[in-house]
Amino acid sequence: MGSARIFIQSDWQQALRKADGEAWVSCKIAGKPTIYGCLKCLGVGSDGIPHITSSDEFVVHAVTKKSISVSCPSENTSSKFLSPYTGFARIHGKSITCMDVSSGGGLGLSTSTDGSMKIWQTNNGEIRRVLEGHIYDVNCCMFFPSGMVVLSGGMDSQIKIWSVEDASCPVTFKGHQAGILDLAVVDRGRNVLSCSRDGTARLWDCGRSSCLAVVAECGVPINGMCIGVPDNTVNLGSHEEPPSDREVGTGGKLLLLAREDKKLQGVSVQSRTPIFVFDGSDAFNCCTFLSSMSVLAGTQDGNIYTLDVRNTRTPVQTLCKSGAPVLSLMPFGEGFIASQGDGTCFVLQQDSAQVLELIGPDYDPVYKVAAMDKLVYTCCRDGIIRKYQLTDL
Repeated sequence: MGSARIFIQSDWQQALRKADGEAWVSCKIAGKPTIYGCLKCLGVGSDGIPHITSSDEFVVHAVTKKSISVSCPSENTSSKFLSPYTGFARIHGKSITCMDVSSGGGLGLSTSTDGSMKIWQTNNGEIRRVLEGHIYDVNCCMFFPSGMVVLSGGMDSQIKIWSVEDASCPVTFKGHQAGILDLAVVDRGRNVLSCSRDGTARLWDCGRSSCLAVVAECGVPINGMCIGVPDNTVNLGSHEEPPSDREVGTGGKLLLLAREDKKLQGVSVQSRTPIFVFDGSDAFNCCTFLSSMSVLAGTQDGNIYTLDVRNTRTPVQTLCKSGAPVLSLMPFGEGFIASQGDGTCFVLQQDSAQVLELIGPDYDPVYKVAAMDKLVYTCCRDGIIRKYQLTDL
């Protein structure tokens, strides 16, 4: 991806809905002046799709009711902008900081700075359960693979397991000395992992509500984590003692840790051996596996690093899109989705030169992305959960 990036008025759909309606468009280029332009509606066809033209600096390629493709020929860059299929504004009253979607796709889960954590129906946003028990804010939440159990971590240093069926909380883990920042489930969920502002990553036994091990001690907050199975050429080390029989599915797993001190660390879950440490440009906020060989990590200054786990000394590529903090990353199709602190959220596919921008938020940070098949959900500081239909990917 080049250094140029196209931006569009977040409510272009409404602005260009009738004749003579206008919306702004711009192309930002690293180290060069921004190119500004204008889109104008010449009228609306019988199919409800507007006929849109642009000022000379840009070219409009394809328009539907929900999307518009625009290029900036002088910078050889193009983007497709997709508006939400729908939005849920009544689930929470304030900023939505984290979310997930169940494995079946029918239920959503979200946490908010209003202090609540809720389970809701993805088809209409109707609230099904309110999960109450954390003190202070809930920072992170996720469904177990079954879709019937929820894992959460809060500012209260506690990790909780909840029943989707009756909202009960049968398990609480205590041991961290500061707020929980991210979570991961090992295989089907006999064990889970957590990372915290206290600088540790811990492995927990769900059956006995106990901490099995401190997998890593980093001395700085660990902002994000992801567990995956690396290529079998990666030496994950061996455990000095045989692992506890309470440890299930940790063999052959690599844990990525996005650290506040500008380091991305890989740790063997079972042997607790540090496998690599990569130095980035700023604090790492998030990380994910793209494949058994490739991992992705995003920083506070807007860089996205792609690393080969077999050789992490040199990143395969670094994408710098807007300089805004990269807040979440997730694999999607043959590529990934990233969300940032300036309200942008984009989908990049391996074989496509065109970026797909998921628009809607007006400069409010998009904290988290979740997906099920071709449906993508985002949560934002503006308190809205947006649902996008990526039918043509």
